[in-house]
Amino acid sequence: MATENLSAYNKEHLPDARNMRIGIVVSEWNDRITSGLLAGCMEALSDCGVPRSNLLVAHVPGSFELPLGAQLLFENHSIEAVICLGCVIRGETAHFDFVCQACASGIQTLSLKIGKPVIFGVLTDDHEEQSIARSGGSKGNKGTEAAITAIKMIGLQRELENNNW
Repeated sequence: MATENLSAYNKEHLPDARNMRIGIVVSEWNDRITSGLLAGCMEALSDCGVPRSNLLVAHVPGSFELPLGAQLLFENHSIEAVICLGCVIRGETAHFDFVCQACASGIQTLSLKIGKPVIFGVLTDDHEEQSIARSGGSKGNKGTEAAITAIKMIGLQRELENNNW
C-alpha cells in the first residue's frame, strides 16, 4: 500500500501540453470522491498548459460505464486521450470484484482497440477513508496522476507518429 503522496510532478519533464485535446469521463457514483478526482485532474491539466477549451468532461452513472463513456467521446469528438475517473469501494458482496474487473478490462480493451490512451484513474479501495486520502487527501490525488499520465502518453504517441525516436 502506498504510504506517500505520489501526485507530485515536474512540468519541465513533461511534453508540451498546450494544444492537447483531452476527454474526461467521470463516474457520478461516489460523487464525494469523484468530484475530488476531477478537481485534481482539471487543476493539473490547467497547470500544464492545457486550455479549458481543449477539455471535454462527460459524466456517467458509475465506474462500470466508464469504458463506454470513453468510447463515445472518441467516436464523437476529436480528442487524443480520455481520462476515466471513478471510485469503487469494497462492500459486503462480490459486486466490487465484478465492477472493478469489468472497468479495468474495458478501459484496457478500448485503449488497445483504438490505439489511443485511455487512462485508468479509478480508485478501488477497501473503505471510504482510503478513497478520501487518494482523491485530494493525505495520499495525493489519483486525478492528478491520471492527468499527468495522459499528457505523457499523448506526448509519446506524438513522438512515435512523427518518427522522433
